[in-house]
Amino acid sequence: MQPELRTTPYGAGSQELALRQNKVLRNTYWLLAITLIPTAIGALAGANLPLTFLRTNPIISLFAILAVFYGWIWAIERNRDSGVGVALLLGFTLFLGVLLGPVLQRVLGFANGGQLVAMAAGGTALTFFGLSAIAASAKRDFSRMASFLMIGVIVLMLGVVANVFFQIPALTLTILVAFVILSSLIILWQVNSIVRGGETNYVSATLTLYVAIYNIFSSLLHLLGIFGGDND
Repeated sequence: MQPELRTTPYGAGSQELALRQNKVLRNTYWLLAITLIPTAIGALAGANLPLTFLRTNPIISLFAILAVFYGWIWAIERNRDSGVGVALLLGFTLFLGVLLGPVLQRVLGFANGGQLVAMAAGGTALTFFGLSAIAASAKRDFSRMASFLMIGVIVLMLGVVANVFFQIPALTLTILVAFVILSSLIILWQVNSIVRGGETNYVSATLTLYVAIYNIFSSLLHLLGIFGGDND
């Protein structure tokens, strides 16, 4: 799942602009760190809630989740210039944390579950910080990636919907890998956009980066559970 990718024209560089964009980047990272708190709380709650309807009614559950997901994103973007946007964002991360709970519960059920979760978290952190460093220091402008990323998001979501009906294992694996790759590119694009002045709102930037990080972590968790889960 991905939020809408927004593009903004890049202006000429100046000291004032650099200071403003450094502030946006700093506020984005701070808010991103704060979002991990409600996510953890939501995941803990989700791991202990009877969310069996997600498995027994996968089609209805998927469309309901997508409706809430994109509706919530719309509300956050509409209020991104106020404290309401921040509050909605934190509520959104709590909601996604709850959805992450069943996956964590399943993976932690393996004998090496704790190790798998740590590996997924470590892989996600390395990916985020590595790509952020590249995006912040690169001389190249990645703004042209926006159209490609938007098409990728649409294609990937169509694949997710199709797989709910067909339940093809190979397609499931392809989607998980695609989420990791696409989300990694979105991190590269978004951080570069902040540094170059294309993104001036830290709430919007945090939303995009959070969803990308969430998708990488959850996809890695699924992949590690499939290939590395130890039942002994």
